[in-house]
Amino acid sequence: MTTIFAKIGVENVNSNLATAIRTVVILVVAWGIVFFQGNVVSLLAIPQKTMIFLLLSGVSTGLSWIFYFQALQAGKASLVAPIDKSSLVLVLLFSVIFLGEPLNWKIILGSSLVTMGTLVLIL
Repeated sequence: MTTIFAKIGVENVNSNLATAIRTVVILVVAWGIVFFQGNVVSLLAIPQKTMIFLLLSGVSTGLSWIFYFQALQAGKASLVAPIDKSSLVLVLLFSVIFLGEPLNWKIILGSSLVTMGTLVLIL
């Protein structure tokens, strides 16, 4: 439903403004959960390397959302979503290269099916 809500939400609003609004909602919900669970005290215990990668992840996510909302505003949700989800193939590839995760026939088959399915939808 996220994609459907987002597509309707960007109809009459600048996509960057829509992303900013969505981000504030997520920020409030996420920090609310952290406070409710009492995890805010752990904030200062996060190692520097971990914090750097969390911040890089945040920048990547923010840029991803901005581009996703622009794509939703310009195109059909039924085409934008599969292209967005095809990033799974890159995650699988990068997890093998950078994290040393094993590559097996299920990963190769699944990645191939995702790629073929995306191509079928967008061509």
